[in-house]
Amino acid sequence: MTPTQLVLGSTSPYRRELLARLGLPFTVAAPDCDETPLAGESAADTATRLACNKATSLAKQFPNALIIGSDQVALLHGEQLGKPGNFERAFAQLSRMRGQTIVFHTALALHNSASGHTQQVVVPWQVSMRDYSDAEIRHYLEREQPYDCAGSAKTEGLGIAMIENMAGSDPAAIIGLPLIELCRMLRTEGFPLL
Repeated sequence: MTPTQLVLGSTSPYRRELLARLGLPFTVAAPDCDETPLAGESAADTATRLACNKATSLAKQFPNALIIGSDQVALLHGEQLGKPGNFERAFAQLSRMRGQTIVFHTALALHNSASGHTQQVVVPWQVSMRDYSDAEIRHYLEREQPYDCAGSAKTEGLGIAMIENMAGSDPAAIIGLPLIELCRMLRTEGFPLL
């Protein structure tokens, strides 16, 4: 029997807004997950491990649910860029990203807590940044304050003006929750979408 409860294992308002687009009832719960990257771990592996940990950490709390976990890691020249947390770190990230191409690895996990089965996928997005000025960085950061976004790049707001072009297969993935892939996973679990 397919679980009828859908749970978003995330404190991200961006992921909550994205999931709400599907018009499905869901519960939001904060996962118990240490988000520290492991030594030698690739960006895709870090994102996948964290997405799976977020989903499975809520299994005891929601024993008959489909639990969504997601995580995003930005990669610039082999360096993982996390959430900056403040103006200074965001300014430094965006300065290094100027004129460069960054790959955002957005991982999605759907855990069926009744069966113990977890589906997972990573959706990469390539984002090429413009050669913007320091003044543009300051203006963007003061206006958007994207300190809780991987790589300080908030494409759903003014951050789009910092970007030259983007390429990927699931437009919601760059914001933090791959909806095309999530719909596929939900269908696989027999969860009604329409």
